[in-house]
Amino acid sequence: MAAGKGGYAGKLNKVAPYPAAQWQGDQSSPIMSGYPVESTMSPAFYSWLTEGLSGFGWLEIAIYFLVVTQLTIFSVTLYLHRSQAHRAVDFHPVLAHFFRFWTWLTTSMITREWAAIHRKHHAKCETEEDPHSPQVRGIRKVMWQGVELYREARADRASIEKYGKGCPDDWIERHLYAKYPTLGPTVMLFISVALFGVIGVAIWAIQMLWIPFWAAGVVNGIGHWWGYRNFETTDTATNLTPWGFWIGGEELHNNHHAFPSSAKFALRKFEFDIGWAAIKLLEAMGLAKVLRVAPSLDVRPNIPMPDGETLKALLTHRFQAMTDYYRHVMRPALRAERAAAEHQPKLPRELRKGLADGGRWLDAGARERLQAFVSRRPQLATLVEFRARLAAVLEERSIDASATLQRLQAWCAEAEATGIRALQDFSMRMKGYAIAAR
Repeated sequence: MAAGKGGYAGKLNKVAPYPAAQWQGDQSSPIMSGYPVESTMSPAFYSWLTEGLSGFGWLEIAIYFLVVTQLTIFSVTLYLHRSQAHRAVDFHPVLAHFFRFWTWLTTSMITREWAAIHRKHHAKCETEEDPHSPQVRGIRKVMWQGVELYREARADRASIEKYGKGCPDDWIERHLYAKYPTLGPTVMLFISVALFGVIGVAIWAIQMLWIPFWAAGVVNGIGHWWGYRNFETTDTATNLTPWGFWIGGEELHNNHHAFPSSAKFALRKFEFDIGWAAIKLLEAMGLAKVLRVAPSLDVRPNIPMPDGETLKALLTHRFQAMTDYYRHVMRPALRAERAAAEHQPKLPRELRKGLADGGRWLDAGARERLQAFVSRRPQLATLVEFRARLAAVLEERSIDASATLQRLQAWCAEAEATGIRALQDFSMRMKGYAIAAR
């Protein structure tokens, strides 16, 4: 049909303010489903809904998202964790307040509550009182319901009062951050929608899930369930990866549990802690002051008996000592046992871990199997006994240092009298332990 005045398109022109060509497929026309957008909303409003005030494309949005989520991660690991919970580093007051404001804006978390819950986690780790132990509550619960566990811990006001001392309690904390915790994420929602339009809601939603997933889920959950261990700590903390980039260095969770008050989490030459790199950069700019890092262990030669330096180093590096005991005493004994009995099956990994940590995390059945295995091997039984005695000395909370030193000296004398070469070598090396000079 012709598109003249007498045709169908001509009739459309009589009722529509747009040229007929626009109704015949002109894709540049602001027409949707046969109706012009301007008939329902202004072009400016439609542009804001689809692009926001920023007008960013997908690449710019991805960069923005990476920046804001990593800024939240850094605020948590540097300020809430290393500065407030453990007093390992101080920040310039302006920077410290920015971190505090940003965590309120993007997570609704209150400094005092977060620090208290984390301190309680260290004090009661892997017990019924631990706010988020996978050993007690299960890995799925901690991994996927970390927010609920955090809310439960927040509701325990007696624990918040007990463990939250020394955190900010100024006017803005009392009248804004603590009084209106959900206002921060609400403001962030409006900011996100203003910047990106409708898609800003999705950006905000993922942003709100970032810390609950990576911190409450991955670090608190998988970080006590899977990974490698540099230190035989009295909990199940693990390092998820040697290179802590994505979660601000929190991936090095076993290192942190070995030395909680250290501002630096990377403790091996092959490890990297991006949070520590940020601290050193801020320190160079005059915005941070490092208060504590894990001390290095030195070994002095030809020390006949443990002395005060030995005891001081052992109490500081007790987890390193227990790790050394397993690697240099227990593991060689297991290899020798296996070599002597070629056709015997290898001890299952779960039970080998039980020898490393004293069977602390074995269930009743596994503990019985381990005891039966050890009881049939007199030398291995002796090594297990000496490990338990050394652990008791190092874990004892005594104010009488001289009595502890005497027990340590007795342990070394008896260990060397066993005639077991690996145990003798370990004792002689341990006597020379000292904290390395900085």
